[in-house]
Amino acid sequence: MRSYDFSPLFRSSVGFDRLAQLMDSARDDAPTYPPYNIERTGEDQYRITMAVAGFGENDIEITAQENALTVVGKQPKDEAPKSLLYRGIAGRPFQRRFELAEYIRVSGASLENGLLHIELVREVPEAVKPRSIKIGSKTEPKAVEAKAA
Repeated sequence: MRSYDFSPLFRSSVGFDRLAQLMDSARDDAPTYPPYNIERTGEDQYRITMAVAGFGENDIEITAQENALTVVGKQPKDEAPKSLLYRGIAGRPFQRRFELAEYIRVSGASLENGLLHIELVREVPEAVKPRSIKIGSKTEPKAVEAKAA
């Protein structure tokens, strides 16, 4: 993988030091199972859709912690061995991790027809939203008369 020099970016910005870390973590040998889509469903809404054929609701665990979303799938062991002639549905255990931007939270999840849908929403707190600052005129300080003691 190519190495990028982010030092010009760091000279004029604050807080983007994680960008280099995220670029380094995006490896070419990242796992590809299960396949997934990320789509924008609204101005501040997103959906991750994962193809998890063969997994049930009890076989999948979704964990959101700080800026990370982890999806883990484990199927219970079959007690009776099956005589499969061809195995096209993987059904193997998986762990998929997603880095979430600030103020993104998981609002829900559903499993339909072998597709796991994870709903995400961006909720920016009022304290960090842009606010207008009124420019006022500077007033001269008033002198207070001093009384003799």
